[in-house]
Amino acid sequence: MMLLSMFILGILRIIFFIAYFDAYKSTVWQDWLAGSFFDAMTVCIAFLPFSMVHLLPLPIHTNRIYSVFCRIYFVLVQTALLLFNLIDLEYFKFTGKRSTFDLFTLAGQGEDFGQLIGTFLLDFWWIVLLFIVLLLFIDRIYLRWIQPLVDQLNFNLKNQLLSLLMMAPIVLILGRGGIQLRPMGTIEAARFTNPERTALVLNSAFTMVKSYGEKGIEPKTYFSQAELNALLSPVQQSKPANLFKGKPNVVIIVLESFGDEWIASKNQKLSKSYTPFFDELIEKSLYFNNGYANGKKSIEAVPAIIASMPSMMNNPYITSQYAGNEVNALPQLLKKQGYSSAFYHGATNGSMRFDSYAVLAGFDQYVGRKEYNNDEHYDNNWGILDEYFNPWSAKQMSQLKQPFFSTLFTLSSHHPYYVPANRKDSIVNASEPIARAISYGDYSLKKFFEEAKKQPWYNNTLFVLCADHTPAPVDGEYHSKSKAYSIPILFYSPNQEIKASKEDRIFQQIDILPTILDLANVKSKYYSFGRSAYSKEEGFSIAYLEGVYYYFSGQFLLQFSNDRTIAVADLRLGRDLGAIEMKRRKSEWLPIEKKLKALIQRYNQDIIANQTIVK
Repeated sequence: MMLLSMFILGILRIIFFIAYFDAYKSTVWQDWLAGSFFDAMTVCIAFLPFSMVHLLPLPIHTNRIYSVFCRIYFVLVQTALLLFNLIDLEYFKFTGKRSTFDLFTLAGQGEDFGQLIGTFLLDFWWIVLLFIVLLLFIDRIYLRWIQPLVDQLNFNLKNQLLSLLMMAPIVLILGRGGIQLRPMGTIEAARFTNPERTALVLNSAFTMVKSYGEKGIEPKTYFSQAELNALLSPVQQSKPANLFKGKPNVVIIVLESFGDEWIASKNQKLSKSYTPFFDELIEKSLYFNNGYANGKKSIEAVPAIIASMPSMMNNPYITSQYAGNEVNALPQLLKKQGYSSAFYHGATNGSMRFDSYAVLAGFDQYVGRKEYNNDEHYDNNWGILDEYFNPWSAKQMSQLKQPFFSTLFTLSSHHPYYVPANRKDSIVNASEPIARAISYGDYSLKKFFEEAKKQPWYNNTLFVLCADHTPAPVDGEYHSKSKAYSIPILFYSPNQEIKASKEDRIFQQIDILPTILDLANVKSKYYSFGRSAYSKEEGFSIAYLEGVYYYFSGQFLLQFSNDRTIAVADLRLGRDLGAIEMKRRKSEWLPIEKKLKALIQRYNQDIIANQTIVK
């Protein structure tokens, strides 16, 4: 039965390939092999309940009820496999990706589905006919070849136990895609093929199963489409700043947990600086006093920084059903300008799926603990210690063809805040473990720049440094939502093409991509909800947590949930507005709510439709 299902999924992939031949004419044989692997995972998942029942060492195989159960289960599974994949023969035209379980959420919105079902059946009659023909063909094969085998089964305890011990692990391991830390998801398809061909490698049943239980985002209709377009357009045009001559190298350094609470230049309560090197760098850089993260997790920071894509949903973007959407990520945009690219992260490969996302975002290579290949420097927690991995990465960047774009994501300042015993004299002493780890991170950051200065590419490089998110707060002040996303963000150039200054405008992680494009003198249209630091538009910041949107704009922080503003804070006064004051000052914050609603509606609309790219 499982082999027959594999065969049918193979046929469906061939049909899909023929239907979209122009998009996949560059397909290679490895893509078909990878597709078979994902088909095998799909079949093992779909037949897992049946396999467990079938392998039980019980005398049920000669029972007539069992025979009927086999046929019903088989037909139901095949119906689902056919239905999901055949739907995408047409629906793929509109989304550009394999369907996920949110398709059913969309179908249930309003009365459109009931009104249009008749039209769909008429317009796509050939898909309906193909579904019927294939289902009858499968049932025929089952009755002729599989049913007789089921009926001939005899119970033998020894053989049944042997089958259980051999087959159960195979089905379970193959169903999860291997013995790695996390079961494979849709994003892993990019590891097996070019990101542009992931839809061919995947099958729609797999993407449906993997997205089941994930609460997708819902379309919003705060405004008509014409009103929405007038309020907000994420399609932008870069404007070269012409500060650098030609094309500078670009290095983004994402500093694990470097929240403002532990940066002396921002937190005046600190009795000493835990980041002396970083503080020096701030004084030489374009620094934003009001820098904000777009999330609370490392996994949310990467798409925000690299692709200007915030995670405005319950699941982080990377692990959501929308992870396979097309995006205008920096590696892709800069590759068109002749840039090579690499992503460096000292953690164990597969950690937070950064390696898979790096491929999907268009990085030429991912470099992690595996590539470092020296576990003498392993911290026994996350990966390679920053003091070793940081300068090593600087050396590795010299192997990239210039101009290059690289991202270095540090890790040693992550919980459990491990600091090597032989480095405790090299860091600033502190009672708080996080403070010691931040100080060690600063020490390791200095190691990176010491090595980078020796490299031939250093002087012609734009450095962007920012935290991924804030750490767990120690000071009560940083428990407040107004401080919960405060992080340092700076732009630095060794030859001072970027003049040192401290800006008060609100600047968020998703603003990094537009700013880099301007500084790299790129002339291109791109998709982003962020705004360049050189834009004249007022800055804002957006974050989402547990059903609440946090929107920073001007002097206000709006908390928005269930289609209404539930709280407003005045950032200048440093406090929330009470109900009476909130109502009295409604004319001040209501225009901000309007902008937020437009952002939510456009984000949800484009994410669902997979229209987050300029082609």
